[in-house]
Amino acid sequence: MISVSGKKWIENKVNKNSIEKIKQDFQFSEIISRLIVSRNFDIHEIHSIKNEIEITNEFKNDYDFNLATDILIKSIKEKDLICIFGDYDVDGTASTSLLVRFFDYIKQPYFFYIPDRERDGYGPSRELFKKLILKKPKLTIMVDCGSSSHESINFLNDNNIKSIIIDHHDINKPYPKSNVIINPKKNDNNILNNYFCATTLTYFFLDILINKIESSYKISNFLIYVLLAIVCDVMPLRKINRIIALDQIKKFNLNDNIAFRSLYKLSDKTNKLSIDDLGYFIGPIINSGGRLSNSLLGTLLLSSNDPKIVESKSIKLIELNNKRKKIESSILSDVNFEKIQKDNKDVIIYYNPSINEGLIGIIAARLKDYFNKPSIVITNSNNLLKGSARSTYNYNMGKVIKKLVDNKMIEKGGGHNMAAGFTIKKNQIKKMESFILRDFYLENKETELVNKYDQEISSAAVNNSFVNEINKIGPFGTNNPLPTFLIKNLKVIKTNILNDKHISVIFKPNSGRSIKSICFNSLNTKIGYYLLSYKENMNVIGQIHENIWNNKKSLQLNIKDVLIKLN
Repeated sequence: MISVSGKKWIENKVNKNSIEKIKQDFQFSEIISRLIVSRNFDIHEIHSIKNEIEITNEFKNDYDFNLATDILIKSIKEKDLICIFGDYDVDGTASTSLLVRFFDYIKQPYFFYIPDRERDGYGPSRELFKKLILKKPKLTIMVDCGSSSHESINFLNDNNIKSIIIDHHDINKPYPKSNVIINPKKNDNNILNNYFCATTLTYFFLDILINKIESSYKISNFLIYVLLAIVCDVMPLRKINRIIALDQIKKFNLNDNIAFRSLYKLSDKTNKLSIDDLGYFIGPIINSGGRLSNSLLGTLLLSSNDPKIVESKSIKLIELNNKRKKIESSILSDVNFEKIQKDNKDVIIYYNPSINEGLIGIIAARLKDYFNKPSIVITNSNNLLKGSARSTYNYNMGKVIKKLVDNKMIEKGGGHNMAAGFTIKKNQIKKMESFILRDFYLENKETELVNKYDQEISSAAVNNSFVNEINKIGPFGTNNPLPTFLIKNLKVIKTNILNDKHISVIFKPNSGRSIKSICFNSLNTKIGYYLLSYKENMNVIGQIHENIWNNKKSLQLNIKDVLIKLN
């Protein structure tokens, strides 16, 4: 079926015998069994649906983790000054905060540095360390960065400063000559090497250290930071990450975390913490400091127990996030969506020299979500251009950035499957675009690009009991998305435009109750046009979303696409 937006939709075909086996072996319903099979849940994930699974440290016998903890233990014993160097996004902020909190607890001398996006650029540079070593640290711990920082590591080695890298970005041989590099992507055979963000690695690193020195510090009190980074860094919400999510969504108490409690209070939120809150509320607020103003704000917020500091940083970050929303809206209003749609390129590359470089990642994500295509946004940055990329599951963005570096089309860059950043000269943009479009074609030429929905359902299925059933395989997120359904023969009986970009819709099926729905960012799109003007019955692709407001639940169909009968 071809939708009004031009996408091809097919039902995700699942082996019926496999569904029946899951139903018989585990006594699950038809829909749950179907989703388990289609998502290829392993036995541990299936077991976790009805049982509580203990979070275990999979790295306790890992050579790199143990070598790194031994190096840090020596520094702790000698009371060495330690420099923590973190990235300016949520993952870097959260992993830095875990180290800061632990060092505060054991009274270890340290300082931390989060680079300024515009002034310092991405990652640890030689020029930055020339300034930082004036404080005379004996050990530097880099989190969420460092995997390609050869020059800065060589500089530290020349000055007899030890280094530990804890990172999850793509890494290539020869590795930087750090004392130890914790990065699962060093092991090509590790099936989970794309599952761990830097905060997860830092958490398990500290867990091993705490056990070795027999500290009474409760690192588990801050497991919520791990989940925050997992969600915001678009890590798969499967396997160990799903276990962490299940644990924290069930156990986390807002009153036990001063930073989250402050953000909730200042925003007049009262609901129980959810995955959506982490990704769409807390994460963007923490990120706003690094995007627009002071990159230290997020770490100061997450690492402090001082109520005055927490409140002041919360207020500042909320103000910056509101400012970011306005700027983002203004930037998107200038984007010629129709031209991009008409060009119909497999990868969107959008250059606008006036975009604040702290926002290019967000704009790339918005374009990626809107067109369901890998998207790259480029802006001016001093004498060079800076680009940020967000990708879809059929294209490894970190891999192509590495190819571009090797072919000397970009100055430098790095990332992982779903996101990457780079710097480039203006005269290389066309070459880069041609290379990426060709690379995308070669990577996907054997694959027909289709969109899949999980199952066709009746409009009567939009009810609480059905939602409670599918929620059993949650929490939902990357690699475990909210199930997508086809519902036929719905007629629009009422519409409303929200915030000049979303369309609220009430559908009436042929029989039964009406369905409250919304189509995000759909104004001035083909989907929006049909929702606002089409008078006949239509077929809708959507996800049943459970809204919780003031502890009251309501159901809403989130419209993903529309299909109509074409003459």
